[in-house]
Amino acid sequence: MNELSVGTIRAADVLARRLAEAGVRQAFGMPGGEVLTLVDAFARAGIETVLARQETAAGFMAEGAWHATGAPGVLLATLGPGAMSAVNAVANAGQDRVPLIVVTGCVDEAEAATYTHQVLDHAQVFRAVAKASLRLAPGAAAALADRAVALATEGRPGPVHVDVPISAAAAPARPAPSRPRPARPVPDAATLETLRRWLGEARRPLILAGLDAVNEGAGPELLRLAEALRAPVATTYKGKGLIPEDHPLALGGAGLSPLADGHLLPLVARADAVLLAGYDPIEMRAGWRDPWDPARTRVMEVAAEPDRSGMHGATLSVTAGLRATLALLADGLSGEGWPGGEPAAVRDALAAAFAAPDWGPGAVIEECRRALPSGTVATVDSGAHRILLSQMWRVPAPRGLLQSSGLCTMGSALPLALGRLSAEPSATVAAFMGDAGFLMVAGELSVAAERGLRPIVVVFVDASLALIEMKQRGRQLPNAAVDFGRHDVAAIGRAFGGEGHRVGSREALRAALAAAREAPTFTVIAAEIERGAYDGRI
Repeated sequence: MNELSVGTIRAADVLARRLAEAGVRQAFGMPGGEVLTLVDAFARAGIETVLARQETAAGFMAEGAWHATGAPGVLLATLGPGAMSAVNAVANAGQDRVPLIVVTGCVDEAEAATYTHQVLDHAQVFRAVAKASLRLAPGAAAALADRAVALATEGRPGPVHVDVPISAAAAPARPAPSRPRPARPVPDAATLETLRRWLGEARRPLILAGLDAVNEGAGPELLRLAEALRAPVATTYKGKGLIPEDHPLALGGAGLSPLADGHLLPLVARADAVLLAGYDPIEMRAGWRDPWDPARTRVMEVAAEPDRSGMHGATLSVTAGLRATLALLADGLSGEGWPGGEPAAVRDALAAAFAAPDWGPGAVIEECRRALPSGTVATVDSGAHRILLSQMWRVPAPRGLLQSSGLCTMGSALPLALGRLSAEPSATVAAFMGDAGFLMVAGELSVAAERGLRPIVVVFVDASLALIEMKQRGRQLPNAAVDFGRHDVAAIGRAFGGEGHRVGSREALRAALAAAREAPTFTVIAAEIERGAYDGRI
């Protein structure tokens, strides 16, 4: 940095230092020549750049690290094809409310006027899927970095794109002190009194909780309020664990299962007061559109942002900090529970509905839950197995089950697991995948091998896009474009330097799981199941 004057550093260093101050210790991506200054700046700021094999996978790794550390995820991509390959992960971060800083390299504006190779308008693309697209300018590097972190983390979190021209990254810039984050607001006294009165008058209160509550760490306050009211709590899939799922008030996750909805939705319809505690309907299927009668049910929404989706209405909508609001509501409130005991009956009915047979996907989930420690972090890919696992897998705390829930991206479970382990290598992490999703991202196993990460990867092998094939049959359409060959998934794991097991029974699975827990490397377990194994079970 000899070319810089006293008191200045590179603009890339300003950005990197801001990210480090926000707690970032790892960035994930695949660099190109246009981002080499950024890679160097990250290293000088104490941020390791983890080399992924593909940018979408890198984005999910960044999310996995965020779940462990609470610091914004960072995805690094080069211009053109690198940036475009990241779009899926960025769109997912938007729909799953993930604070993701997406840093891309680009050519200088003057260069782009006459040079077109790999050049396109990154901002135009990312504005469609991110909260904002910003362009680094040396004279405003500190302000831009502050704005990027603030936009990504404040209110309802989401992705922010930062485009960095090659010359701007290396240009001199002056550091500046970071700005404090504003406190989340609380409702005014009159609104709080209305909420407290309505909840206190309810005879059949029910709570739906979701992503905002997870992002604010509002689980303890939510549990305190639920216990005070004796109100049952259902969560979205990514909200699982907001209250321990072995708690008698916990109804588990909801969102995509018609089988579960057959028990949960009638209960919701009978509630005379519903508190939407950070509930984000982006995770829910269409069956959850207006599940209550507004003429006889008071619906109170407290969230980081008001719902604009049209999925539900609310009698009273409050934009406020959830932790403080729930704590204030719980003071002095009490309830007697539902007079007919319906929530307990629904809880029992759900347990019976998802009881597992001798062998099949439910048996795989059941055996894994029994064999792995209670604090195991599970990640799950999109597909029929995700719906089943999200109903069956009980977690004691938030972020115990990670998935792509708003966008439902396939291939996410493995990179989520790798990102989570990159931040905390000693954690026990199990990734549950369909065989199609696994084949999409199998190359990321090389990241696990090179970094000494030890996820247990459980693959449901039925040689079919099971959920889509089920829908195809349901519409009485001929079988087409949903089946593929049965491949030796366990051998793929061994080829990348891990352990690999093929299992077709509970006994074989138990043995494979015991071996995986002792293995010095990652393990891939291929659980062979029959086609149609999900019929009637999700």
